[in-house]
Amino acid sequence: MTQDPGISRREALSVGAGAAAGLIARRLTGQAPSPPACADPTVAQTPGPYYPTHDRDDEDPDLTQVKGRTGRAKGEVIYVRGRVLDQQCHPVAGALVEIWQANTWGRYDHEKDAANPRPLDPNFQSWAEMLTDAEGGFRFKTIKPGAYPADDKGWIRPPHIHFRVSRRGYHELVTQMYFAGEPLNEKDLIRKEIAPPDQERVTIAFEAAPQDLEAGARLGQFDITLRQVG
Repeated sequence: MTQDPGISRREALSVGAGAAAGLIARRLTGQAPSPPACADPTVAQTPGPYYPTHDRDDEDPDLTQVKGRTGRAKGEVIYVRGRVLDQQCHPVAGALVEIWQANTWGRYDHEKDAANPRPLDPNFQSWAEMLTDAEGGFRFKTIKPGAYPADDKGWIRPPHIHFRVSRRGYHELVTQMYFAGEPLNEKDLIRKEIAPPDQERVTIAFEAAPQDLEAGARLGQFDITLRQVG
């Protein structure tokens, strides 16, 4: 009688129902099980020159409005949500998630981007932070950033959002999130520095957001894995 390969309760809880079914199927066919996506830390990438250097009055997770102003940021509204996990796929609660990005025209509200001829948007917050909840979750409301020239030799950076994630007991991570389907992705010198599987993990497809968020907005899911210290 053939023994049912099964999976342990620990495996099922750690990887979820869909991945658990995949584990069973691979064991029945004799294939070695693949690790879940959260087993490998999210790839680190350069922070670039535009990380905010000054504290601001408004640092909340809604970048489409600035405290004290009645206007709204120009551009396509998007929601970026995700979970911060460890390499065992457990949620990391209380992690500080920071994001910063260019506005819809491809300009940063930063002193190092002062020579950029593209306009600033006084109603765009440009940087935000929040702590993850008990399930490791976070969510930002922002606008899709514009592409912009990175040098005078024709290199155009694709739309992207910078992330910095930190929590005691874990190695700090700085990375970038890209938008699926952008033609400039394949030409970007920074994105090309990382391996293809890592490129896929940091390139996110967006879809129509639920009506309870905002009509006409789009939503993307960006999960992040931190590496534990020690």
